[in-house]
Amino acid sequence: MTHLASEPILQLQGVAKCFTLHHQHGAVLPVFDHVNLSVHPGECLVLDGPSGMGKSTLLKLIYANYRASAGRIVVQAPGQPALDVTQASPRELVALRRHTIGYVSQFLRVIPRVSALDVVAEPLAEDAAGDEQALAAARESAKTWLARLRIPERLWPLPPATFSGGEQQRVNIARNLIKPKPLLLLDEPTASLDAANTQTVVELIREARERGAALVGIFHDAHVGEAVATRRVPVAHFRSAP
Repeated sequence: MTHLASEPILQLQGVAKCFTLHHQHGAVLPVFDHVNLSVHPGECLVLDGPSGMGKSTLLKLIYANYRASAGRIVVQAPGQPALDVTQASPRELVALRRHTIGYVSQFLRVIPRVSALDVVAEPLAEDAAGDEQALAAARESAKTWLARLRIPERLWPLPPATFSGGEQQRVNIARNLIKPKPLLLLDEPTASLDAANTQTVVELIREARERGAALVGIFHDAHVGEAVATRRVPVAHFRSAP
């Protein structure tokens, strides 16, 4: 299935980023100076390059965890007005993350003592607005995701902080993919997974592409990147000159 005739969901226009090192007398560390990218529905753009090249920084700019030093980062979900995340208000960013952008980071950050089942169900439960039937449906969906990602049922009532690194990452993936969103950012989602669970994540990424999501990913495993990419971009192309 192809969706590339559609308008891009994500556009980066002249994006630059530098960090000011205040503990080193205000030294400026340039990272990017001319990022121009478009990502369309049904496309998985894989960012290539060795560690330390700024791939994760680029994802954090899109998600507005970092503020761009220059340029525009425009997100436009189908049927929604375009939003430049570099100029968005806190309220707009909260809504964008809730409904439009999913972000699988390398680490699971959740409230302590909340069960794995409720951690995964939360994105759907937020939309239930106290509707008991919708809340029950969210939990049933969470069970399906946990089972597919091979989290043993005996662990579902337990907080993920007690899990192994690989189990936490699978909970992280389930939590961030349970609610379909137009744009997905993937920061090494398979880094701590075994072969069987890695293959499941590859299948989930392909399914997201098929439903028309736009994806931007970083993969430490070259075979995973090859399996999911529709296009690859070397991040070195955007690096500032030394």
